Amino acid sequence: MSSTEVQIIYGQRFAANQAYRRRVWQVLIAEFFQPITGAKSAVLDLGCGYGEFINQIAAREKYGMDLNPDSSAHLAPGVHFFRQDCSQPWPLPENTLDVVFTSNFFEHLPDKAALGLTLDQIRRCLKPGGRLIALGPNIKYLPGAYWDFWDHYLPLTETSLCEGLANRGFSIERCIPKFLPYTMVKAREQPMFLLRLYLKLPLAWNFLGKQFLIVAAKT
Repeated sequence: MSSTEVQIIYGQRFAANQAYRRRVWQVLIAEFFQPITGAKSAVLDLGCGYGEFINQIAAREKYGMDLNPDSSAHLAPGVHFFRQDCSQPWPLPENTLDVVFTSNFFEHLPDKAALGLTLDQIRRCLKPGGRLIALGPNIKYLPGAYWDFWDHYLPLTETSLCEGLANRGFSIERCIPKFLPYTMVKAREQPMFLLRLYLKLPLAWNFLGKQFLIVAAKT
């Protein structure tokens, strides 16, 4: 889609619950993602949106990438923003990043060719041993609801993405087929203590989780 289409869709979709989304990500970061990324890393948030993750993660250097021109206005001072197609060459030297994080983004790419080019850029920019952390809807558990969003194009499972990563020189450190529920869009706002409890009970993920989580390292 064009950057204008992205701007319109996300403005309509997320304008109503931005404060809630920030609170959710604050808990997710503190309880789960911060120990994985480390506080002294160079981190790029791919498909950074309104900065719910990259604004709140502790890191030595922060980068965000998105097509949405509104993203830059929502990013905290010190976050370097790249507005571009992620399948095109990234404006970073190779071996620059410790972590590339992406949440609910790969499904918006037009096809696996674009995803493959994106994975190549991720690998180029990661340091040896650097990690990709990818969270996204698992079509294996969302056969119909996956297509409820206008901008979902690329269906993925944890298995297909892991295979694509392995083919491009990544080793899979962690693969969780069911992690978080599907979406916060038009969903009931839950108290944060329930989210903290959910993260501590992996058994509950098997019942409520609809998104995969993959951690892969550049070999």
